[in-house]
Amino acid sequence: MKIAYIGTYPPRQCGIGTFTENLCKSIALNVRQNTKTHASVIAINDSSSLQEYDYPPEVKFVVRQNYREDYINAAEQINLSNSRACILNHEFGIFGGESGLYILSLTDRLKIPLTVVFHTVLKEPSFLQKNIIRKINETAAKIVVMSNKAVELLIGIYDIPPHKIEVIEHGVPDYQDVSHDAIKKEYNLSDRNVLLTFGFLGRNKGIETVIDALPAVVQKHPSLLYIVLGATHPNILKYSGEEYRNYLNKLVRDRKLQDNVIFLKSFVTEDVLFEYLRACDIYITPYNNKEQITSGTLAYAVGAGAAVLSTPYWHAEELLADGRGRLFDFKKPEQLSDILNELLDHPEKMNALREKAYNYGIQLRWPTIGKRYLKLLNAVKDTPLVAKKPRKSFIEVELLPEFTLDHVKRLTDDTGIVQHARYGIPNLKEGYCLDDNARALLMSLMAYGQNKDPFALDCMRIYLSYIQYMQTEQGTFRNFLSFRRDFLDKEGSEDSFGRTIWALGYLLYASPNIAYREFGKE
Repeated sequence: MKIAYIGTYPPRQCGIGTFTENLCKSIALNVRQNTKTHASVIAINDSSSLQEYDYPPEVKFVVRQNYREDYINAAEQINLSNSRACILNHEFGIFGGESGLYILSLTDRLKIPLTVVFHTVLKEPSFLQKNIIRKINETAAKIVVMSNKAVELLIGIYDIPPHKIEVIEHGVPDYQDVSHDAIKKEYNLSDRNVLLTFGFLGRNKGIETVIDALPAVVQKHPSLLYIVLGATHPNILKYSGEEYRNYLNKLVRDRKLQDNVIFLKSFVTEDVLFEYLRACDIYITPYNNKEQITSGTLAYAVGAGAAVLSTPYWHAEELLADGRGRLFDFKKPEQLSDILNELLDHPEKMNALREKAYNYGIQLRWPTIGKRYLKLLNAVKDTPLVAKKPRKSFIEVELLPEFTLDHVKRLTDDTGIVQHARYGIPNLKEGYCLDDNARALLMSLMAYGQNKDPFALDCMRIYLSYIQYMQTEQGTFRNFLSFRRDFLDKEGSEDSFGRTIWALGYLLYASPNIAYREFGKE
């Protein structure tokens, strides 16, 4: 049976991509086919270039995230591919449009049964997020989630009928059993108590909680080594650089933990990750967000038989139940210190956690998970498609031009955005005004939020600089500036003042990095 898969895909560095690849291979293994003949992968690019990544042969079509037409063409590709079923790996952030709206252009046009894997289920979705999930549900034959909490939310908040939902836990690699002591020796860690956190680095990961907990542990166990393994998330790196990693490095120095904490900045293969998981004495996920419904790194740690400590986010509460791990409260380093000292003082307790995790993890291995997905796909492959009601629209959406900031680029120079244009040509005689630059700041924030447009990010600093330049010592703002950079008024209108406060308030809410947010506060 040929299956179409929609999601990110390696070599793009993305957790959803790793999941899509493993799911594809595990189902192919169960039908005794290779991925070239079994799979038709629709890969989602985070670039406007179709050649950004060197994809393997199973990738038959590439969708550029912010190009709506690509989603429409991808649906046609799937419908013509002889696939009997389609699996969509859904995460709001990987699709274009506000809250990933563009994916509906694909799902609405599918002519084969659709199974959707929701990697995120929000407890408090926006109006649009809620409606996107509901619209996807209308076209889906089955919905897969990885925890019982997700089922509860889908039924209670999104009104999805229980019979459509299936719980299949996050898969883990089919690890070969390797001695913990042997792998520690291979990595020259035999004389160290090793703690490990793995995954893309970002501020919601809570690594600072572990660092703050370590001084009280190092005092009793000076050989302790905390390894933070993983690159900074590519999207964060592109637009915010290494702000968070630099903050953590400073925190390590402030706590005098240079001999006890090491950052390994790389995106490692699953084989290398497994070796680190087997070498560590304790694995920690100190995440700050309660509403995390799925964590692949947590599943990997349990599957590898690690002793796991975690904050009580939703997935951890379920996966670490029945003694498969220990929980500590969010941002409570003193609790973590106590648990670490307890386990390091009593290795038998640590070994008990390892054994329970390993035994449970056997059922999470990808061949077993792939078999469950295959059974589900066989059950839905002949499901009659739900007749889609034709939508009445005053606008043929397919005919709309692609979103572009080209005209904004023409009007923006190093000072700000020019007030007026004639026939698309900047009218420099009119100069600049605060009102328009506040609007431009709002526009760039919204454009970046929806489409991650690099120019939108770059021009924010120009509009912010203009707003700051026009502020008076009394805190009010001038409005008009000539092209020669001469002030044309002493104090602007209340309208321009109000719109500026609106733009700065939205900046505090939607700033893409700390620098812009702090500048806006000032």
